[in-house]
Amino acid sequence: MNLKVFTPDGTSSREQDFGIPTFEGDKGLQAVKDVIVAINANARLGTHSTKTRGEVRGGGKKPWRQKGTGRARAGSIRSPLWVGGGVVFGPKPRDYSKKINNKVKALAFSRALFDRAIAGEIDVIESFQAPTAKTKAINQIIGLIAPEGKVLIVDAQFSLEASRAARNICRVSLQEASKLNTLDLAKYRKIIVSTAALEKIIARVSGGKS
Repeated sequence: MNLKVFTPDGTSSREQDFGIPTFEGDKGLQAVKDVIVAINANARLGTHSTKTRGEVRGGGKKPWRQKGTGRARAGSIRSPLWVGGGVVFGPKPRDYSKKINNKVKALAFSRALFDRAIAGEIDVIESFQAPTAKTKAINQIIGLIAPEGKVLIVDAQFSLEASRAARNICRVSLQEASKLNTLDLAKYRKIIVSTAALEKIIARVSGGKS
C-alpha cells in the first residue's frame, strides 16, 4: 500500500509502498469495536459510590410520633425521600474491565491501521526531529502536513527536544510505536508516523502481536 512520505521539514513528499496488511469486506470491524469498548472500559476507575439509607449517618430516632401531628408518617430523617437521605440503587464501586484475547487485539489493530491508511489519513515523515526545542518550529512542520484537526505523532522513540517542542500544541499528541493501540488509530483526524515507527508497526502487525 502506497503512503505519502514527507521530508523532515515537511516541504516535499513522495509516494512509497509499505507492507500494510489489506482487508476485504467487513472482516475485523467487529474486533475494532470490541477492542475500543474494552480500552475505554478498562480506563474507568469504577470508584464512584453513594450511601444507602443504612450507611448515611444519623436518622436513628423517629422524627415525630406516628399519629396526631397532621404530618406524613416518617420513620427516619435519612429516608431516600428526604434531603440528605440515602440513595436508592445508586452507584457502587465496581470493576468495568473487559478481557479481549490477543488475536482479537491484533486483528483490530491491523484493521484500524488498514482503514486509516486506505482513507489517506496516515502520512509518513522520514524523521521527526526538532532543529531546536521550539514549539514554533514543530508547529510549522506539522501545519504543512496536517493543517487542521487533531493530530497524532508516532515515533519509535521521541527525542527530548521533539517532545518538549510538541507538548505545547493543544491539537497534537505524541505516542511511541510500541504503545500505539487501536483507539489511538481511531480517534485522531490525522496520523503522522516516522519511517522508523512504521517499520516497528508493520513488524508488529506481521508478527501477529497485539
